[in-house]
Amino acid sequence: MGLLLLLASTLLCGCIQSGIVANEDTSFKISSVTLTIEPAEEVPRNTNVTLRCQTKVLTSGNLALTRKYTIFKENRIVHTKMTESSDDVLYLLPEARVSNNGKYVCQLTIEGETLSSQPKKLKVMGLSKPTLHLNRTYLTEGDMVTATCLAPGETGVFGFYFYDDSVELGDVQTDSNRAQSTLHFTTLGLHRLHCFYTVDNMPVDVKSEESNEVIVTVRGLSIKPVLEISPENNVYEGDPLNISCRVETSGLNSENIEVYLSQDGNSRWLSMGKTNTKHRMTATGPQLTFECMMTMEHLKKSERRNVTVIELFSAPVLTMSPAEVFEDEPMTLTCRSEKVASEKLNRAELSYYLSSNQSFASNGSGVFKVKALKTDHTCIAQARGIRKTSKALKVHPKVAVSVPKISLQNKPILEQPFHVLCQSAVGSFPITYILYSNATKLKETVVHLPNQTALFTVVIYNAKELGSYKCEARNGGKRMQSEELVISAIVPLSRPTLTVLPDLSDISEGDQLNLICAVNGTPPVTFRWYREGDKHPLRITTSAETFKDYEVAVVSKQHSGLYYCEAENRASIMVRSNPVDIDVRMALWKKAMIGGIVFLFILLVVTAGCVLHYKSKRGKRERAPELSVLQALNQMTL
Repeated sequence: MGLLLLLASTLLCGCIQSGIVANEDTSFKISSVTLTIEPAEEVPRNTNVTLRCQTKVLTSGNLALTRKYTIFKENRIVHTKMTESSDDVLYLLPEARVSNNGKYVCQLTIEGETLSSQPKKLKVMGLSKPTLHLNRTYLTEGDMVTATCLAPGETGVFGFYFYDDSVELGDVQTDSNRAQSTLHFTTLGLHRLHCFYTVDNMPVDVKSEESNEVIVTVRGLSIKPVLEISPENNVYEGDPLNISCRVETSGLNSENIEVYLSQDGNSRWLSMGKTNTKHRMTATGPQLTFECMMTMEHLKKSERRNVTVIELFSAPVLTMSPAEVFEDEPMTLTCRSEKVASEKLNRAELSYYLSSNQSFASNGSGVFKVKALKTDHTCIAQARGIRKTSKALKVHPKVAVSVPKISLQNKPILEQPFHVLCQSAVGSFPITYILYSNATKLKETVVHLPNQTALFTVVIYNAKELGSYKCEARNGGKRMQSEELVISAIVPLSRPTLTVLPDLSDISEGDQLNLICAVNGTPPVTFRWYREGDKHPLRITTSAETFKDYEVAVVSKQHSGLYYCEAENRASIMVRSNPVDIDVRMALWKKAMIGGIVFLFILLVVTAGCVLHYKSKRGKRERAPELSVLQALNQMTL
């Protein structure tokens, strides 16, 4: 027995090990997945349809693979199968219906690897004709009927629709091929009923043909609502109206009857009762519409009537006088109803009220004296309990101009245009601005918008002229004048002259040098002195006079050169003088010193010459005996 167990254990281990080796040696590749629809992709209803999923898997080794097949319809799983077989997988659709229409895909999964087929679209043509059945075809007014619509042999999600000729009576949504609906009719006589259905087939529903037609006869009951209004004619605004709503039953059981009296434009009924009801009200125009409605179980009947109401007086119109007015000034508001039904109402019975800022002021004549303020006014006319309100009258009183300010916008330069600005901080547009010079009107302009300005162009031609300017602002009779603005023109500078002291021919080292720059024009004047070659001016100064000098206390030879000056005033035009050439001569003492030095130099040269001449002659006499002795010695030697 032990030997048998040992042998079995050895064989089992060998099988397991061989299985592990086989599994380790097995690999695969899903080559293709193909979906076909048989017998065709487009078939008539009741055809047996087969969806065939064929796959090709490449493997190495002998171990069987577990395959998972999934079939999708419009991305929804409709069939799955697990198998180790490589045979085709079939998905059967016996007696196919329109509900089977859609796009199908087959998917194969092996050990986490997945491959899907190309989608195939199945189209099943034709729906069965629906049948309509009613539990009764002869009805009395208010009765209900049960209608059943059947889609024979169809499957899917349905929508059933019930029609009386072209009028839809009801619909039912269901996943059953049968639907019921309870119907009632609001009119008497013959009604031709039919139904049809739709099958939910994404993305578009498929509609069936219409069912058989069933005729229903509805008979009326001897019961009706009666609406009575008193008075019925020549009704004026303010007249009392008596309205009654009742039911004529002709002996029928009135236990379940209710009546409702309502008025168009009113969301609540005026009154209600069992078989009759009444209401009293005041007539208001121009037309009233009343309805008397009775209900009895599922039965509803109604009667409507109109009442024309004659206008007692027209809505008032509010006017103001004068048409233009300034703030806080007195004004007149007149409230008046133009039309009055004189046969019914005396105009003296009308009362008028003025409504301003939610406060009411009574005035029987409709004429009100008020102060002009920026507000909306309405008025009310009232007589015999009738109140009518006018349209709002928007009062926008004008704001008087404030004292304008006059100012210069740029420099007043002689014979050049400059601008004078005139502006009021407050005032209703349009505002007229007028510029005066010495009480003489010069120019006028009208400003219509806040971003516009009254800018006057002025030119002064006489340098001695002293202009006195004022501006005036006015709007609708209100006039305000500015303060006086005195303007004198800036005279541009003439070309400056540069004067040199002392005279140009008499400038020597050590002298004091003055360069005087003079111009004609309006001071203050800014002067600048330059020497050609220098980067910066020698001096800059501003003077209240038209001339100024540049002083060099002690000149030297280095001060020689070309000099010029520039001048500028508020006219902002720079003018330059002609250049002046200054040559600084040597001082007299330097000249005398140089002459003495030259004289001494010549004297020294002459003296040195004489000494040399004397020394040369004396040397010749002293050297003669020396030469004789030398010659005698030479001969003795020889």
